[in-house]
Amino acid sequence: MYSPDTTKYLIHISLTAEGVVEKPDVVGAIFGQTEGLLGEDLDLRDLQRNGRVGRIDVQIASKKGETKGEILISTSLDRAETAILAASLETIDRVGPCVAHVTVESIEDIRVSKRRKIVERAKEILIDRFNEGAIDSDELLDDVRQSLRVEKIGTIGDDKVPAGPNVLDSDAVIIVEGRADVVNLLRYGIKNAVAVEGTNIPKTIVDLCEKKTTTAFFDGDRGGELILRELLQVADIDYVAFSPRGKSVEDMTRKEVIKTLRNKVPVEYVRDQYFEDAAELPTDLARPRTLPEESDGMERIRAGPSARKSRERESTPRIPVTLRDHMDDVKGRSLARFLDRDLTVIREIRSDEVEKTVETLDMPAAGLIVDRSVDQKLLDRLVWKGLEYVGARDFKGVVKRPVSIRLIKMSS
Repeated sequence: MYSPDTTKYLIHISLTAEGVVEKPDVVGAIFGQTEGLLGEDLDLRDLQRNGRVGRIDVQIASKKGETKGEILISTSLDRAETAILAASLETIDRVGPCVAHVTVESIEDIRVSKRRKIVERAKEILIDRFNEGAIDSDELLDDVRQSLRVEKIGTIGDDKVPAGPNVLDSDAVIIVEGRADVVNLLRYGIKNAVAVEGTNIPKTIVDLCEKKTTTAFFDGDRGGELILRELLQVADIDYVAFSPRGKSVEDMTRKEVIKTLRNKVPVEYVRDQYFEDAAELPTDLARPRTLPEESDGMERIRAGPSARKSRERESTPRIPVTLRDHMDDVKGRSLARFLDRDLTVIREIRSDEVEKTVETLDMPAAGLIVDRSVDQKLLDRLVWKGLEYVGARDFKGVVKRPVSIRLIKMSS
């Protein structure tokens, strides 16, 4: 795809064409519609001919008369030249005979990615490959030294699953995907995390879930969803939390971790998203347990069922602080709320006005909570607007579920 010895940047571009097109059509449109646009010095053909731009990698797929995909272009230009080249590609408005929409999603600095891999590998070598006392700390980078200050990760059970030091003693545990996630939570004083290390859930994890209050905390991508699907089939999970879109648990900051765990939702709110037949779940999964005090180093996480009921009994108006609060507020009232990333209400409207409002929304929204059913047409419009999640009474006629948005079904 790109030459690792010369490439500086990798341009990520999304493409949508209103019709069926093929890779040669896309490449032809790129060269044809940018030719002469930027002058001789930034002519795409000349840049590719002298090696300053790599080959154009097109990955597309057609479905139901529409073509979507990604274009990757590597360059050894400087930052300004790369930005200009990327912006010029957004002027493409047709591919073959079809109307097209081209958007630059990101520009990746290949050198930064390399340095990140070097630092992560250095941490592993530092912990696993050096004999005790053989490290000269003065010669190591600060970022690598930090791994020594984190309390060392251990393993538990016959499966030797990676775990924090307080997992066996705590009343509550956090299930994460891998060893790196456990290490990152340890950095922030969260010592009750344990990793599944893949979709084959270890028996040690299953046994822990039977005895303790458990929160599944996974990456908000396809891999995280697959692991959650497997976990829900074999274990008793109480709460679910996903990292923000585009971030892994191992890369989250302390503030992001605490906020995400505070906004976790009971498993009942997400299980219909993964199972058409509720009988696939363990029978006692429908029995939510009250969340106890968390382990040492972790703040108390709000939004438990008993806390919500207590707030509802108060005479003063309740300010929604979690997704569950917002869903409880709109349920049965034919309302809809567009929320930002901090769960603040951007716009509250009647539920039958969502289609009209989504086109005129003047502020970026992270999600929608709506007291009605959502169909495929509305879901596609929400995805196009960049929403990360939608909570609704039901999802009817959804045959193509996008991976970029989370569907949360309200409990009845």
